[in-house]
Amino acid sequence: MCTNCCVSQLACCCGSAACSLCCGCCPKIKQSTGTRFMYALYFMLVTIICVVMMSPTEELELGKIPFYSELCTKLNAGENCSALVGYSAVYKVCFGMACFFFFFCVFTLGVRTSTGCRASVHNGFWFFKFLALLACCAGGFFLPQEEKFLEVWRYVGAAGGFLFLLIQLMLLVEFAHRWNQNWTSGVEYNKLWYAALAFVTLVLFSMAVGAMVFMAKFYTHSEACFLNKIFLGVNSGLCIVVSLLAISPCIQTFQPASGLLQPAIISVYVMYLTFSALASKPIEKVEENGKNVTVCVFPFNSGTESDRKIVKGLGTAILFCCVLYSCLTSTTKRSSAALRVYRNSVPENERARCCFCCNDGEEEYDDEEKPGGGGQNVNYDERESTVYSYAYFHFVFFLGSLYVMMTATNWFHYHDAKSLPILEGSWSVFWIKMASCWVCLVLYMWTLMAPMLFPKRFEA
Repeated sequence: MCTNCCVSQLACCCGSAACSLCCGCCPKIKQSTGTRFMYALYFMLVTIICVVMMSPTEELELGKIPFYSELCTKLNAGENCSALVGYSAVYKVCFGMACFFFFFCVFTLGVRTSTGCRASVHNGFWFFKFLALLACCAGGFFLPQEEKFLEVWRYVGAAGGFLFLLIQLMLLVEFAHRWNQNWTSGVEYNKLWYAALAFVTLVLFSMAVGAMVFMAKFYTHSEACFLNKIFLGVNSGLCIVVSLLAISPCIQTFQPASGLLQPAIISVYVMYLTFSALASKPIEKVEENGKNVTVCVFPFNSGTESDRKIVKGLGTAILFCCVLYSCLTSTTKRSSAALRVYRNSVPENERARCCFCCNDGEEEYDDEEKPGGGGQNVNYDERESTVYSYAYFHFVFFLGSLYVMMTATNWFHYHDAKSLPILEGSWSVFWIKMASCWVCLVLYMWTLMAPMLFPKRFEA
């Protein structure tokens, strides 16, 4: 039985079979879900490598490995393999990952069914694709004219990273509307959904207000941090404006389901981006009692090793969550429609549920197969047609690769980047994240006002 299970997993790695686990007690998995999970696993692996490469202590730690210096000399990788760490190494690795996903984006253009040859390559052959990914990442280190390549690739990464950030913000707005619509649809069946809406809205607004008070206390100073005071006041005021706009009579006429839950979600995210921007701004100092004192800094960013690990771990976790959520959810049918600025109401067959985001309205299939040896059930949900666009899926991961590259190398200030940007001050990161706040608010305001400005289009 164990042998049969191992053979089935080898078929997944080296053939076009769907992926599953050697565990019969695991819940059934869809073929499309397993495929997206495997690509996400590849993406996370390379992202972790990039984060490690940007660690300021990585080169020192690697130097403790026996025969490490001799190996670096034979590989012509510089003293202590300095060519394998730092911003240039991250650029080259992410270049390889971006090429990998861009190739599959072009390769899967026009795929409409999972029974074809190209679809089989997309859904299987994981071992060979892993080798191809390693080859692409390693190939970046052999590119000629390194300085010219890094200069050009920096601008390509900035454009792609900003586009990915825009998609991420649009998905957040779509998520806010869908959450409100789903729970509002349950009010007519059970009044407890109304209580749940009110409770969650109150909690989210409390978090937003708490974050504003926190930043007002730690990121403002009576004699410094003038920009912090301005932007904190502006962003807080804009959150109040969109909240009042969401429940205004003119908006309610065209969108009866519009309420306070959506602006509560947007406000929390805007406060997070504001905090991230203020934490990324270069430090300021004021003279107190004849000494220069650093002001307006994160309480856990005192410079000690333990505090740096806390902040670095927090930044890495948020980076993973944001990137993976955007990559995986932007390829669903509902999210793809939202990215085209069409926002439909809750489908008739969709009931209010706590875990509404786990169901994208895709049809369920009863055609299941269990690998030999009692492995996990595989639900082949793409027998008739694909449930998501393969090419668009890879294109989003291509943009995600560029976003990871720019984030890990502190965007434009890559020469001084030594870790995640939440640890080092950078005006580039500050303005990018502050602009993201305003873009998010503008996108949400557009979703509120568009049905009023173009009623015929949204009625269709």
